[in-house]
Amino acid sequence: MPKERIAKKSRTHEAVRAEGIQFKHDLGQHILKNPLIVNAIIDKAAIKPTDTVLEVGPGTGNMSVKMMEKAKKLVACELDPRMAAELQKRVQGTADGHKLHIIVGDVLKADLPYFDCCVANLPYQISSPFVFKLLLHRPFFRVAVLMFQREFAMRLVAKPGDKLYCRLSLNTQLLARVDHLMKIGKNNFRPPPKVESSVVRIEPKNPPPPINFQEWDGLVRVVFVRKNKTVAANFASKAVMEMIETNYRTHCSMKGEMVDEGFDVKQKVNKLLEEGGYGEKRGRTMDMDDFLNLLNLFNSNGIHFT
Repeated sequence: MPKERIAKKSRTHEAVRAEGIQFKHDLGQHILKNPLIVNAIIDKAAIKPTDTVLEVGPGTGNMSVKMMEKAKKLVACELDPRMAAELQKRVQGTADGHKLHIIVGDVLKADLPYFDCCVANLPYQISSPFVFKLLLHRPFFRVAVLMFQREFAMRLVAKPGDKLYCRLSLNTQLLARVDHLMKIGKNNFRPPPKVESSVVRIEPKNPPPPINFQEWDGLVRVVFVRKNKTVAANFASKAVMEMIETNYRTHCSMKGEMVDEGFDVKQKVNKLLEEGGYGEKRGRTMDMDDFLNLLNLFNSNGIHFT
């Protein structure tokens, strides 16, 4: 049988086998079917022959088999046992089949193994928690090239003043360099999703900035409760004032210091905001340096957010 006819028969068999699987929309199963885009995503990851690659949601393995040709090892994390079995069958007996290691389960609950890079067409409903699991993972990985819903991707790369600039933008950019790589249309997936997609490159900052991330995120949460309101207005909330006072007493206790019963939370916060010139600023226009300076101002005056 001519080589071209053999290849055509093989592709048809794979397509029929994949089409026999009932995709689960609640698991965000949308298989990337365009081979040109698959190759473009893998090229952006610049996978080395010595790399261990983490893939989340491999589905039927369209990206997996290509990455296994380039990498030393592929760790594929798949929630759906049917898809995991399909991927295992697809590579069984192939030259690169020994490179595959499948973890069946929820990636958000799993302990991630060592990996050099992460390439994934993610289930979109886990985008935010997975990004932060990734960025707080140690040891550091080199790069991640990830597919997201278009709006989520644009939030990741948004700058101060942009409509989509938010807590997600700030927290991600604190810990990593983030770049938008390409837009992906709905028709490149089977079945087509209801939203457009984008691919983003995330490179963690190593070493990370020398700050307590929980403390940082606590401040950012307050300022972005209503990002169009002034910082002073967001801090005026009763819940925020109670949180700051509780934290003050906790930190005094941990340091073995006496609690100043005359400590007036509202007066202290307003005074610091006025001194720093932050009271009338709004979260949507504040950049990284603004938040770093504001956090330092509060912390150095005994106000904490954890």
